[in-house]
Amino acid sequence: MTTIRLTAAQAMVKYLSVQMTEEGEPFLGGVWAIFGHGNVAGIGEALHAERDAITTYRGHNEQTMCHAAIAYAKQSGRRRAMAVTSSIGPGATNMVTAAALAHVNRLPLLLIPGDVFANRGPDPVLQQVEDFSDGTVSVNDCFRPVTRYFDRIMRPEQLLTALPRAFRTMTDPAECGPVCLAFCQDVQAEAHDWPESFFEPKIWRIRRPYPDPVELAGVVDLLKAAEKPVIVAGGGVHYSGATEALKAFVEKHRIPVVESQAGKSALAWDHPMNLGPVGVTGSSSANVTCAEADLVLGVGTRFQDFTTGSWNLFKNPKRRLVSLNVAAYDAMKRGAEPLCCDAEVGLEMLSEALGETRFAEPDPALKTEWFAAVDPLTARPEGNELPTDQQVIGAVQRASGPNTVVMCAAGTMPGELHKLWKAPRPGAYHMEYGYSCMGYEIAGAIGIKMAEPDRDVVCMLGDGSYMMANSELATAVMLGLKITVVLTDNRGFGCINRLQMSAGGAEFNNLLDHTERAQASNIDFAAHAASMGAAAVHVASIAELESALERAKDAAGPFVVVIDTDPYPSSEPGGHWWDVAVPEVSEREEVLEARKAYEEQVKMRAGG
Repeated sequence: MTTIRLTAAQAMVKYLSVQMTEEGEPFLGGVWAIFGHGNVAGIGEALHAERDAITTYRGHNEQTMCHAAIAYAKQSGRRRAMAVTSSIGPGATNMVTAAALAHVNRLPLLLIPGDVFANRGPDPVLQQVEDFSDGTVSVNDCFRPVTRYFDRIMRPEQLLTALPRAFRTMTDPAECGPVCLAFCQDVQAEAHDWPESFFEPKIWRIRRPYPDPVELAGVVDLLKAAEKPVIVAGGGVHYSGATEALKAFVEKHRIPVVESQAGKSALAWDHPMNLGPVGVTGSSSANVTCAEADLVLGVGTRFQDFTTGSWNLFKNPKRRLVSLNVAAYDAMKRGAEPLCCDAEVGLEMLSEALGETRFAEPDPALKTEWFAAVDPLTARPEGNELPTDQQVIGAVQRASGPNTVVMCAAGTMPGELHKLWKAPRPGAYHMEYGYSCMGYEIAGAIGIKMAEPDRDVVCMLGDGSYMMANSELATAVMLGLKITVVLTDNRGFGCINRLQMSAGGAEFNNLLDHTERAQASNIDFAAHAASMGAAAVHVASIAELESALERAKDAAGPFVVVIDTDPYPSSEPGGHWWDVAVPEVSEREEVLEARKAYEEQVKMRAGG
């Protein structure tokens, strides 16, 4: 056997650089790195040596570097990913939140935090957390519950099995998620004689599991017996590349589609079978259809509470739930009849088995009435009042084109965008709402632009999320990435303030004016963005916003538009009740009244 002598870190990087997709591209689009104690000497030197084979990118925060990598994987349809490396201490734990985000959303991410010395010679080393009862523990054990595969590399030769397992996990359609390879820093520097065959290019094919024949037959029977079925399209439609299969299926069998946050844009917004967003942030057209359906077919959705309105939507006593999902865990949720398979394959085989079965077309008045209710919310305001988030969305929509990707993550905008944004084609809507992670937006926009350089990326975020994680704006400037950031300043956490009020609570500690302070907050967001090198402007009206968005199209790099907005309005049409527990006991009458309303909703959900 021919061998090559390399350090463990050099071997890892060399291996990473030759893992390929079916399309002949490197599976990893690069490595994000902040070097520190635990990874600078070993991994840092190895990345430098292979810099022509795999690009290393420098960010400003470990969590947001992971966010960029996650967005890259999501926009790539899970067919490509990125790696992120950190030091052994705070750098590693900074990545834990991002690992949870990737875990919740079933997205590939390779995490390589440095770890303590395997030989324990300098124990405790700098940044080492000592466990008084377990000498094997380091902070990297925090990754165990939020990764799909965890390994601690304590011998160089362990990479021979750990690395293939890591890539197997990231490319497995059912178990896809983040991987953590905690890399002991002394081991990174140790040399080993590696088989040359270990570094031969390898193609990772993402399989398409076929359904079990018995499950398929059972679901076909259920569909044929249904009178008013509906499809809930989730993120799995995108990850499977099943948007065309979904379109063909619904056009042939006339089954309407509603979309989760992750599934939005699976069908064009104006397709007659697309009844819009579902759930708490959904449309009346979608939610009414779901409430009346006698069969709900979930395709690539994990059926989480918020998406489906705390399950109040599916109260038809005759309703049957079917879940077409590549993951058995998701296919069995809520007592669903499972159809465990790839979304594209499953839809095609279902269609073939259904033959010419067709259902009554949905009432077109449902969509007409929905848009009649919400379109005025996004129109240009007539007066000089403070703009609403809905009016901001309208301005961005009017400035967008077929190549635009609108993206967001947390706060007011995700709910409003789910309701109001008109996505013209698949991939035009990118939302991180499974974990609702504030601070994802700017870094996520970077990842989207890196995944699809030709797309027009518009990042929408509030002032609260911007304040949590804005440093990667400097990275976007440094990399010359053209993204447009629309920052709505409602002076605090407006979304949670409204939720607090709806639960009977006093306005407290959410808007900046309702916090403990010595003086009023006065943040110049445009000046702050400009200080990091971005082109930035503060606008005073929707008309000025529209003018700025036109100028943004000619910008060479990041262009930030800041606009003050009203923190109180939200889109009243559509939506559905969300189970947010209200206190049973309070000195405030408003809370007690909200509790009564809450108990009524719980009773309704239980069928009382």
